Amino acid sequence: MLDGAARKWIQGPLDRGGLWLAARGVTADHVTLLSCLVGLAAAGLIVMGHMLAALFLIVLSRIGDGLDGSIARASRKTDFGGYLDITLDFVFYGAIPLGFVVYDPAANGLAGAALIFSFYVNGASFLAYAVVAEKRGLSTEARGVKSIYFTTGLAEASETFIVFGIFCLWPAGFAPVAWVFAVICLYTALSRIVQARAAFAEPPSQG
Repeated sequence: MLDGAARKWIQGPLDRGGLWLAARGVTADHVTLLSCLVGLAAAGLIVMGHMLAALFLIVLSRIGDGLDGSIARASRKTDFGGYLDITLDFVFYGAIPLGFVVYDPAANGLAGAALIFSFYVNGASFLAYAVVAEKRGLSTEARGVKSIYFTTGLAEASETFIVFGIFCLWPAGFAPVAWVFAVICLYTALSRIVQARAAFAEPPSQG
C-alpha cells in the first residue's frame, strides 16, 4: 500500500546510486546476493538479542534490495536477475520472523509460525498472479519497471519493513504485532484472489 508513495521519495537517490555503482562494474546480482546475506546476518543478530544492530542491517539490506534494480536498469537487465531478486526477497522475509522465534520460542513460536504461513500464502498469490499475467501478456508499472507482474496490496514491502522495525524496537510486542500483520497479509492474499477471479475468469482473447 505504501510502496508507491515510498518509491517517489527513494527512487531518485537509488537510481543515482545505481548508476554510480554500475559505472564502477558492480553488478545487480552481486548486490542482490549481498543484500540477502546482510538480511540473514540481521536474523542471526536477532537470535542473539542484538535488536538495534539487527535493525541497522535490515535497513542496509533493504537499501541494497532497491539498489539492485537501479543497477540493472543502468547496465543490463536479465531474467535471472529478476528471478534471483524475488527468490532472495522471500528468503529474507522468512528469516527475520524465524530469528524472533528462535530468540524466544515460548513467547514467539505460534505467532511467528502464523506470520510465516501468511507470508507463504501471500507470496503464492502474488507469484501465481504474475505467472498468469505473463501468460496473458499483461504488464504494469504500478510499482516501477519490474521483471515480473507486480500486483499491489495492503501488505507490501514498505509495510513489512515497518513491521520488522517495530519487532526490533519492541521485541516484547512481537507476538501481538505478528498476529495483526499475519491477518493483514492473509487479507491481501484474499483480495488478490478476488482480483484474479475478476481478471482471469474468462479465457484469454485469441485476437
